Amino acid sequence: MATNLSNNPSLVSNWVSELRDVQKQQDRMRFRRNLERIGEVAAFEISKQLESVSVEIQTPLGTKKTQLFKQQPVVATILRAGVPMHQGLLNYFDKADGAFLCAYRKHSEDGSFEIKLEYMSCPDLTNRDMIICDPMLATGASLVKSIDFLKTAGQFKSLHIVCAIASKSGVETVQSAFPEAKIWCGDIDETLSDIGYIIPGLGDAGDLAFGEKIQH
Repeated sequence: MATNLSNNPSLVSNWVSELRDVQKQQDRMRFRRNLERIGEVAAFEISKQLESVSVEIQTPLGTKKTQLFKQQPVVATILRAGVPMHQGLLNYFDKADGAFLCAYRKHSEDGSFEIKLEYMSCPDLTNRDMIICDPMLATGASLVKSIDFLKTAGQFKSLHIVCAIASKSGVETVQSAFPEAKIWCGDIDETLSDIGYIIPGLGDAGDLAFGEKIQH
């Protein structure tokens, strides 16, 4: 299931518009903060779907039954573009465990690329609620490989995916690979370019957040 958080006008649709705007993109701090804020909204929505237990707490004047998470989720991201959104999720899931992966496109001279995975750091993921964020869900190939990589550390209890902008085909690719996944998107675009970039999209989220990189 994919949820487009911009289907109705909201703060999210305003933040996504700023992420896309070529003039506002010049402000890296604002770009990172908007990714962070989308992560915060997604965290709130996901929190409604996590399993809770009833507990009784002591207040200064009495006791009160309330609902608390049965367990804390694991919040994962793909370096480096996902770091601001990961922080937004952690701002709300402040007791969560963290997981980090390195996945990138290894480009060839003919313009083609392959997905390279070189690093993972995470706790035991067996029966854990997994939340993974990546700002741009384009072809879906890197995200599918990343999730498969994470699953070598244990089978998740549930899977939530958070992105700022997704392509329609990327969403379909991920849903085909992981039908149980719930995908939370700042917005969803219809088209991919010949080299796998979302159109209209916003460009390269990692470069806009942290500066241009050299390709190896």
